[in-house]
Amino acid sequence: MAGKAFPPLPERLPVDVFDSHCHLDLVEVPVSEQLASAKAVGITRVVTIGVDLPTSRLGTELAEEFDAVYAAVAMHPNDTTGITDAVLDDIADLAALPKVRAVGETGLDYYRDWAPKADQHRSFRGHIDIAKRTGKALVIHDREAHDDVLRVLAEEGAPDRVVFHCFSGDAGMARVCADRGYVMSFAGNVTFKNAQPLRDALEVAPLDQILVETDAPFLAPVPNRGKPNASYLIPHTLRLMAEVKQVDLADLCTAIAATGERTFGPW
Repeated sequence: MAGKAFPPLPERLPVDVFDSHCHLDLVEVPVSEQLASAKAVGITRVVTIGVDLPTSRLGTELAEEFDAVYAAVAMHPNDTTGITDAVLDDIADLAALPKVRAVGETGLDYYRDWAPKADQHRSFRGHIDIAKRTGKALVIHDREAHDDVLRVLAEEGAPDRVVFHCFSGDAGMARVCADRGYVMSFAGNVTFKNAQPLRDALEVAPLDQILVETDAPFLAPVPNRGKPNASYLIPHTLRLMAEVKQVDLADLCTAIAATGERTFGPW
């Protein structure tokens, strides 16, 4: 990876896996270099995530340009102030494209007050409908809103495939998600010293209902916490996850790769 601010490449993974959630457009390195560095350590595919109409459109363009990229499209809950039917229609049009494999990240964010809760809820319900109409996975942003996110999913009827991006719940929340068939995606913050509740959640999450992600350029895993994140750093997160799950790293990678294809479709 070019640039002095980025950490060195970790040891290559024994089995290829993928980054289920990143923001290729926000990493300050050309996309081709990001993908090359990721491939060098066994991260052969990525899902780039939209947070508004411009980034959603850009994601679809990157997915068309690069074989290793899928796109997800949505309005982030923090960007839903005054959301209109026209915006949701535009998201639906993008979601219908072949290399768009998910609607997200959508959901609820009660940590920040950048958008009224009423607008967030309207947007979330609209995105759930889009995911079901287009047959795409639903990628959820859930920040300090667990109960309401679960309630809205139950009221609307969840799509067949639901992913809790950057899973932030505890073991109890993980059990609820497991019972409902939801997939939990763990990011680099699961490696942080103060993240024992996340590791407890990971411990009880079924092996076939977990994914791994970067949320790059955010949440770089230990030993690179605080530095720019990119898909090639996922091996650090996966090695910690294997320890928590008490499984062989290759077996974990194999399981996650299978869940990824089940969730987003084969490449």
